[in-house]
Amino acid sequence: MAANTLLMATSERLRNRRVQLVRRATASQAVRASLVSLAGLVGRPVTNQAGEEVGRIVDVVARLYGTEPYPPVTGLVVRVGRRRAFIAADCVGRLAGDRVELSTARLDLREFERRPGEVLLCRDVLDHQLVDVDGVQVSRAADLYLAPQGSRSVLVGVDVSLPTLLRRLGPRRWQSRATPERVVDWQSVAPFAEQATDGPAQVHLRASRAALHRLRPAELADVLEDLGRIERQQLLTWLAPAHVADALEEMEPAELENLLREAAPEDAARLVEEMEPDEAVDALRDLHSGERETLLGRLPDADAAELRGLLAYREGTAGGCMTPRVVAFQHRDTVAAVRRTLAELAEHRAEIDAVALVDDRGVLQADIALFDLAVAEDSTTMGELAQWLTQFGPPATVRPQARITEAAELLVASRASSLLVVDDQDRPIGRILADDVLDTLLPQRGRLHFRRFLQ
Repeated sequence: MAANTLLMATSERLRNRRVQLVRRATASQAVRASLVSLAGLVGRPVTNQAGEEVGRIVDVVARLYGTEPYPPVTGLVVRVGRRRAFIAADCVGRLAGDRVELSTARLDLREFERRPGEVLLCRDVLDHQLVDVDGVQVSRAADLYLAPQGSRSVLVGVDVSLPTLLRRLGPRRWQSRATPERVVDWQSVAPFAEQATDGPAQVHLRASRAALHRLRPAELADVLEDLGRIERQQLLTWLAPAHVADALEEMEPAELENLLREAAPEDAARLVEEMEPDEAVDALRDLHSGERETLLGRLPDADAAELRGLLAYREGTAGGCMTPRVVAFQHRDTVAAVRRTLAELAEHRAEIDAVALVDDRGVLQADIALFDLAVAEDSTTMGELAQWLTQFGPPATVRPQARITEAAELLVASRASSLLVVDDQDRPIGRILADDVLDTLLPQRGRLHFRRFLQ
């Protein structure tokens, strides 16, 4: 495995965090001293009570699911002649770094068959990608560590460091040396495995959904970008589409394009449906026309029509990067009523920084910032509030056909955080946020959403 497939924690904060985590798994010095390297164990001899070699270790089997904080070892896969036999954990007397000693002379040498819930640690986890939930990063398991717990052995941690990878490539005598100072505690890790050739993959997410949902959208986007295709699809099945959609809006355009292409059409359409319209349009523009129509055809008619309307605007124009979500009120509406409506739109708070005031024909009268709403009295009407705001000049607006550079200049001149896009009758049809302008003008810098930095 190439060294560049490992993502290292380089900051002092993450190094300190790993030291703290290893203490969680190895509470005593005795346990720390008895850690067994999985990489060093594979290929070692299995001996009977008389010290005679019975076979060689091929893999270690563990049960990843259940109430135990650390997966218990349920047995070993041992090569005996041309046969791969399973030795149950209760037949193991001593599991050391350089050998395994059995506690019984009676062995069942039937061919190994994996049971539901069991995982082959070497085949399914070692050298596979993992998500470190505490450190919010993707790594590869350079080694796994087992430790005694009463009368059994359990999986306590994973090592993702480059020195450990080099140790495995070195002399055989080095390979069994455990390095506890580099261990990430297993409770903070969510493993993935590629599809097995002789049956369904048995490794899914070990971390709870709650732990993954605690990741902020920008953090989850980084994880999704770093994962391989199979691992990424496994992760997506464990997360709510709305949570994933927030992360997709933070992904690099090329990575988002790949994710939508590799997902099943119905899954990709579900994610697009959950995205904010302007972000969904950006993602759809990067697809081929056939792929785009396939996704649009799977969306509800109203959502598909809205996105097609936005796609009709040329890329690089105000209409092409606006969000159609405009919150509008009339003169007689009170501030209290407006606040109640905004509370119902909390899931779209990142797209709403002001509300529009329109007359009975829908013509724009004023654009009222949320700050002005926050300091106004509940009984104040929107008309009264707008009349007070006229001293600051008319609202900043732009036509949908205007180039995005024009919108950027107007945004700077008005010192506003967004602009309303209006049609030929001055009716608001969309809003451009400052981060939409940055995303369009600086595509080589990736997504620069303001909320990403404020979280």
